[in-house]
Formats: sequence, C-alpha cells, structure tokens
Amino acid sequence: MENGRSGAGMGALPTEQANPSTGKQQVTHTGLGWTRPPWKSSPRHWIPIPASFHPLSLAAAAAAFRRANIAAMLRLRGCILPRLLPPPSTSLHRLLSAAAPAVSPSPSFAVEEYLVATCGLTPAQARKASPKISHLKSPANPDAVLAFLAGLGLSGADVATVIRKDPKLLCAGVERTLAPNVAGLISLGLSRSDIARLASLIGVTFRCRSIIAGLHYCLPLFGSYENLLRALKSGSVLSSDLERVVEPNVTFLRECGLGACDIAKLYAHTPSLLGISTQRIRTAVACVEGFGVDRESRMFRHALQVVAFLSEEKITTKVEHLKKMFRWSDSEVGIAFSYAPTLLMRSKESLQLRSEFFISEAGFEPAYIAHRPPMLTYSLEGRVRPRYYVVKFLKENGLLNHDRDCYRALTISEKFFVEKFICPHLEAAPHLAEDYATACREEVPASSHHSCFDFLDH
Repeated sequence: MENGRSGAGMGALPTEQANPSTGKQQVTHTGLGWTRPPWKSSPRHWIPIPASFHPLSLAAAAAAFRRANIAAMLRLRGCILPRLLPPPSTSLHRLLSAAAPAVSPSPSFAVEEYLVATCGLTPAQARKASPKISHLKSPANPDAVLAFLAGLGLSGADVATVIRKDPKLLCAGVERTLAPNVAGLISLGLSRSDIARLASLIGVTFRCRSIIAGLHYCLPLFGSYENLLRALKSGSVLSSDLERVVEPNVTFLRECGLGACDIAKLYAHTPSLLGISTQRIRTAVACVEGFGVDRESRMFRHALQVVAFLSEEKITTKVEHLKKMFRWSDSEVGIAFSYAPTLLMRSKESLQLRSEFFISEAGFEPAYIAHRPPMLTYSLEGRVRPRYYVVKFLKENGLLNHDRDCYRALTISEKFFVEKFICPHLEAAPHLAEDYATACREEVPASSHHSCFDFLDH
C-alpha cells in the first residue's frame, strides 16, 4: 500500500498489456506493480479499469465503480441461493432477467416508477409505498432483493404482494438478512414453496430474525404448517413478542383447560388475543366465569373471544340493556350469555327489534327466551319471522300439533325446515312454499289468496 500511495501521488498512468498465460488484455498500473485493486484477493472480484483512466478523471472512476458494484449485486444470487435452494425454473429466470438493472443506472432513481414497472404495484399502491423508501438512490439493492425473491419461487404477483405489504424489504440486505433467515427456515423443514407462501403472508416479519424462533414455537402449537398458514391469513402471531407475550398467554390458556387445537381456533377467530397482555386475558377469564361459564364448558372459548376486547364499562352497559329489553334478571342474563356469548356484540337497535318481535308480537316469555338465546342471533326478517308465521299458520289450520315447539323450527337448516314444514302441506296450502320463499326475501307475498304472511301487508 505504501508503494501504491506514492505511485498514485506521482500520477502514474495505467497501460494495457497482454497476459502471456491467457492472451487477454489486462490493465497494469505503471510504477505500482499491480494489475488489480489490492483489496481484492480473488481474480473473480477484479474490477476492470478502462485504459483511458487517469487519477484526475474522478467521474469516470466513479462510473466504473458503480458499474462494478451493480455487477457484484447481480452475482449475489449466484453466490448465495445455489447453496440454499435448488435452481429456479425457466420462468423464474425470465422474472430475474426482467428485474435486472441496466449496466448504467440513471443518475436519479425514480422510486415510484420502479415500484410500478419492476415490482408490479399499481400506481396508487406505488404512491403510498414510495415515501417509505424514498431514500433509495439506486436500484442495485432492490434488484438484488427481487432476484432473491425470484429464486425462492415467488411469482410476479407474489412479489407485488410482498412489496406492497413491506416496501422496506427492498432495502434489506440479501446476504446479511434475507439469506440467513431463509437458511433458518429451511432448517425447520420448510421447502422453497413453503417459504414463498410465508413471505407473501407475513410482511415485515419476513426480514426479522425473530421469524425463526417464532416458527419454531408456532409450528407445534398449530399442529402443521398448513394450519399455521391458515391462521396467518387472519393476523401474524409471528410479529408479537414471543417470550414476553405469546408464550405466557399460551401457558395461561392451557392452565384454563384449552388445548392446542382450542388455542389455534381462538387465534384464528381473534388473532390479536395472543398479542395482548396476560393480565388482560386473566381479567377476561374472570369476567367469563362471572357470567357463570365454566372453563370446562364448550362455550368458554367463544365467551372469551367476546369479552377480551370489551371494557368493564361497556359490558355493564350491555348487560343493563339486555335486562331492560328482555325483562331478564341477572341470573337470566348469565344463562343467556352461557348459551350465546355473542349477544354482547349485538347493537342496542338489533336487540330492541328482537325484543319487540319475540315478546310483544310472538308472545314468548322472557324465561323461555333466556334459555334459548341462539334464536336472538338469527336474521329476524330473513329467517325468524317467516318461519314463525309458517308454524303459526299450520297450527291455526290444524296441520300441526299446537304443542309443537317453535324453537326447533327456528334453529334447523333451511333444507330441513322446507322438508318438514312446507313440503308435507303443499296440497292443503298450495301457495305456502311460494309465500314462504317470498317472505324470506323480505318481500310481500301476492294478495290474491289468503296467506300466512298477510301481516306483511300492514
């Protein structure tokens, strides 16, 4: 280096000479005695120096360095991916070629244009994403990232999805971040296609080192990789703090009697539940038990899903509404909740309409409703009211036993209801099927004949 510095200071010029062993031209810097940069130890890293180079030609030297840097990025896929993954298919080579940068990059890098033309984002998506990566001055690193994703097997549409979810992925270091993450995922038994599907789902977490520990913990919890992928479509447990949040929550839920399958279902329905504090889950469990729902009950998980994100004040308000609208006591509210926890998620207006129908119009007793609360969760106009009036019509015309419980007619499937309550009476009531179908569409049946749905005319 000392010799090199003195030579540079003297303004020594490079010359082209033929290599006697290869016959090819190589650059020799006269007065310095080296034909490659002294910081490169391998011939495949040599940077070609133009014959016209002069130490004072800084612009030319900078341009040559940028071209060499881009070439090195393009070689990155060949250096890393072959050691981790099988060779990509021909279609992936085409995707890689489309993503490859020009030899001489534009002086000013248009991020938004790049996101549309190279990453496949829509103009609107690109406008939203571009501020997050506006500091990028060159496509070199983004191109290396796209090449890496192509090698994993992501299609053009998958790449667009990944970049839309996490534009900063284009800034991630392939060798420093992405390649080690992929190697860790492979060590867990994931295939290239598994990793590609995962990348399109989890967004930012794909470039976090915590993804390895997260997958290692979650795979046994969810039972299989496919189950985990289905759960990740609802939210990413992988983005939560594993040691301080997820593990303590899972441990406590197991103490409550929930198995791995129950916890997986709980997460699929309410993904953020595993990401809240354990104390908050303890409070929710205490609330559920206060309603009289035991931990051994099959409704315990459903009740927990409902109250976990409701404040104590909101729960108290909803309980008071139920008591007032359905004339229930505290114990009857608890009974109703234990059968249909989602009652607490109903709006005040929705509950009011059901109270008016079941108590005022149909004449059901409050206690009867409290022990059969699922009927409060069905569509009032599209199911409950039409079925109730079919049963009422059949009873009034002697076609059905007066002691027949109406509740069963409200809860059975549509196919079964038609088979049991419509088809057997078509001869005695030829318009019954047509009127019922019309009522279910919340329309008024034709008035040219007597109908069990005449109430709809008023």
